[in-house]
Amino acid sequence: MASVMDVGSQREAQPTAITALPPPADPAPLGLAAFALTTFLLSAKNAGWTNGTDAWLGYALAYGGLCQLLAGMWEFRNRNVFGSTAFSTYGGFWIGLGIYVLVVIPADKATPAQIDNDLAWILLAFLLFNTYMLLWSLFVNKAVFAVFLTLEITEVLLVIGNFEAQTNIVKAGGIVGVITAVVAWYTSSAGVINGMTGRVLAPVGKPMLQ
Repeated sequence: MASVMDVGSQREAQPTAITALPPPADPAPLGLAAFALTTFLLSAKNAGWTNGTDAWLGYALAYGGLCQLLAGMWEFRNRNVFGSTAFSTYGGFWIGLGIYVLVVIPADKATPAQIDNDLAWILLAFLLFNTYMLLWSLFVNKAVFAVFLTLEITEVLLVIGNFEAQTNIVKAGGIVGVITAVVAWYTSSAGVINGMTGRVLAPVGKPMLQ
């Protein structure tokens, strides 16, 4: 029958070699959105704006942590060393912070003073990382630089506030953290619409250094 493939021809057919993989979608908008939302939730709590529980915690593990880590892994596929390093590191940050709150604090029966000290040292370590990523973001674009600049200020305030147990400084860090989240959301949205249309509808600026 005409609709039946010839068995002999089927045996002789050779598999088609895959010469190149199609280019992947840009994972950066996902990574930035995951970072923005989780940063927003925690920063709103630090600023003293919320009256609920630790709503940020689940999203630190699932969205800011896992999704951002995945975005970092996909940036390796894109051969983007900056994006893969940034997203993977901050994905690990959120997962680690979530584990610290859920596991370490209850297990050690940590006091508020010990928690403040722990958070200060954790944030100081990530501040050191963020400082050189801030410098290298000068080679990316102005929007990404703005994300790392506002995050740098946030981390400086939170480090000082937690070391000195100064609630007002922590609140200031929370407010700047909300600004950081807004900047990251804008950068994410720009990546989405510019990638969809293939043209610049939401500008992110040129690299400040080349």
